[in-house]
Amino acid sequence: MTLKVTLDRIEGDFAVLLIRPDEIHEISWPSSYLPHGAREGSILTIHMDVDAQETQAADTRVRSLLEKLQDRQRHAQGLE
Repeated sequence: MTLKVTLDRIEGDFAVLLIRPDEIHEISWPSSYLPHGAREGSILTIHMDVDAQETQAADTRVRSLLEKLQDRQRHAQGLE
């Protein structure tokens, strides 16, 4: 998916991006992640893709942490 946005303004450490073409919806974006040379009024392109491999790795990490927490909880209940 590709989004076109307008860099509306910079407020402190954040930039306000308006999603084109309607420019109704705003995205708050860290200004440190703006491309070099971007300024108010610049039209930017944002590319987004689902990273299936990273998503699976994150899911595996979360499931592992949940299992550890559940094991600790069961162990603590058994001690009481």
